Amino acid sequence: MVKRGSRRNAAANRKPKKVKQKPSGVKLWMRRFVVWGGTLALIGVLFLGLAVGFAAQSLPSFSELKATQNAQTIVVRARDGTEIVELGPSYGKWVDGDEIPQVMKDAMISVEDRRFHSHFGVDPIGLVRAVWVAATGNGRVSATSTISQQLARNLFLNSNRTVDRKMREAVLAMALEWKFSKDEILELYLNKVYFGGGAYGIDSASRKFFSHPATELSTGEAAIIAGLVKAPSRYSPTADVQAAVDRAQVVLRLMKEQGRIDPGVSVDPSAVQLKEERGQNSVRYFTDWALPQLDLLLPETFEPIEVWTTIDIGMQRAAETAISSHTPGGAQGALVSVDRDGAILAMIGGTDYVETNYNRATDAVRQPGSSWKLFVYMAALEAGYTPESSVRDVPVTIDGWSPRNSGGNYAGEIDVRTAFAYSKNTVAAQLGYEVGFGTVASMARRFGITTPVSTYPSMVLGTSETRLIDMTRAFAAVSAGGRSVEPYGIVKVTTASGETIYEHQKSRSSQLVPEYVAAGITDLLQSAVATGTGRAAQIGRPVAGKTGTTSSNKDGYFVGFSSGITTGVWMGRDDNKAVGGLQGGRAPAQAFAAYMRFAVKDRPIEKFNTDVQLPEWQLEPDDEFYFGDPEDYYYIDEQGNLIEPGAPSTPRPGQGEGPFPIEGQDEGDVMDRPRSRPAQGGGEGSQAASDDFLDRATGGDQPAPPRPPVRVLRPSPSPPPQPQR
Repeated sequence: MVKRGSRRNAAANRKPKKVKQKPSGVKLWMRRFVVWGGTLALIGVLFLGLAVGFAAQSLPSFSELKATQNAQTIVVRARDGTEIVELGPSYGKWVDGDEIPQVMKDAMISVEDRRFHSHFGVDPIGLVRAVWVAATGNGRVSATSTISQQLARNLFLNSNRTVDRKMREAVLAMALEWKFSKDEILELYLNKVYFGGGAYGIDSASRKFFSHPATELSTGEAAIIAGLVKAPSRYSPTADVQAAVDRAQVVLRLMKEQGRIDPGVSVDPSAVQLKEERGQNSVRYFTDWALPQLDLLLPETFEPIEVWTTIDIGMQRAAETAISSHTPGGAQGALVSVDRDGAILAMIGGTDYVETNYNRATDAVRQPGSSWKLFVYMAALEAGYTPESSVRDVPVTIDGWSPRNSGGNYAGEIDVRTAFAYSKNTVAAQLGYEVGFGTVASMARRFGITTPVSTYPSMVLGTSETRLIDMTRAFAAVSAGGRSVEPYGIVKVTTASGETIYEHQKSRSSQLVPEYVAAGITDLLQSAVATGTGRAAQIGRPVAGKTGTTSSNKDGYFVGFSSGITTGVWMGRDDNKAVGGLQGGRAPAQAFAAYMRFAVKDRPIEKFNTDVQLPEWQLEPDDEFYFGDPEDYYYIDEQGNLIEPGAPSTPRPGQGEGPFPIEGQDEGDVMDRPRSRPAQGGGEGSQAASDDFLDRATGGDQPAPPRPPVRVLRPSPSPPPQPQR
């Protein structure tokens, strides 16, 4: 039994227990940071691994990535096969990894990702280094994307500089490393990366800059190509040769520092032979006009195609020189040249495509001036005039409009050929009035004028605005003997493998005017160049054409043809202001001649067919033609009555007596010149025979409806005719 005192002494002798102290604030937060940070890092790594694994499983296969292409490449070729322009991205030929020159691989790794073979898609060392440089330098983080990251961005992402995009880029880069080998990634990268000028991949870049495939790249060429990735537009050898060479020197230095080439190797990138860049200025007017037609000509396709066009490189250059050399300062010039089948040989839409790509040859709507008289005189020739027909160059007033000749001179009694050659406005006005302004408008429509055409009297002088390509098309139809011509620019389209997916088919041609009309107007056009207002267009061989000048010299025109080539030239200002001294017979005709001398130099000299063979209805008729055989066709009896085949010679209801259908004129008047026929209505008194029959039977049309009188002023004595516009 223990005594109570002993228990007290024992309790007193026991040492008090130490109370466990809680960590201080700093240590506590450090501990929490380590614990929670480690936990979050573990979760993050786990999440990242899952994300990378999931992304790797979702990636296309290597063969699928190899086959993908982001946009269509269009190579445009001239008629001789010469490449004139390449549009859209070009991917060239795929170069397998074992075919890529080792120097190309080394150059790219040296300048873009020196630790490519040691990182897992993201370069932590490079990232830390970039952050340190930013912290101790200007505060900007330099580019740290690895080759894998760049490939991920090119294949799957855009170029937005956002944190979200960079995180996804890193995940995809690690997924690429997970799924593909380093060699496969490098092969994909070198065949996909953009090198500028529309070139994607080393083969496209090699062909664009050096005119040979990537398998033949030298060390200097590889250095130039590798240096382009950082800034394709800045270091492109086609834009700045010196900048490209300086950048290539940087690549070579890095290759030596990293031991990828021998330090003793001396390479001079400036000695590299760059591909000659052909002029692509003026020809872009043509491609802008022709290529949109592919949407109608081809089935939907995204594979690379080659477009073979009608453009002649030599003629295009000659046209560009002719326009630039003769267009007045401050003005614009345009030219369209068409072969006899409608093929566009040359097209200039302005003096400088880089300055303005507005195509004045196909889109600008301007007044053609007196070149419009082509349609007036064709309508007159079709109505019965000939180049030798007599007309009067005197002051006239039509519906209150009084046209003037340039210079105010009047020649009095002249023939049609002289009136056309000297571009007599008063004669054109009288002819337009006689045949009908609507008839002139219909003639213009017949020959391919697509813009609105006025029927006011002044329309005969070219006040209706039109396009140069349409006027050129009309003159080309005259050159073709009056047969329609359809301008075209695309000959065929082939795929990269050579398969033809489109080929131009000759369009159906129709006779727009009788051959005697085409021969007659060619006679007039030839006279205009030989002796009239178009003398500046002479080139030492037969040329037919017409000048045109609008009021206040706002527009100058010349359209003509020789040896099967038809060319139209326009000059003027885009703001429609006057151009001092601009006349169709001067600068436009001179530009025409300068171009055509080159265009026809290899073609045989061709004489024009100006032998006007008049149709029978313009010749003296014989008795049978007048009276006919009742068993064969409708005819007119001696009293002027219309007789049906086999019917008795009695008048039909509604027919009067006397010569039908002309009143107040004798047979000679009827045969001299046909008149336009009024519209026929229905009912008992309507026309009983076809227009064709009446033309054959009477030698002319029915009388025209009454017109307001033409007030012809008394001509005063005047000097011999002077050239007009």
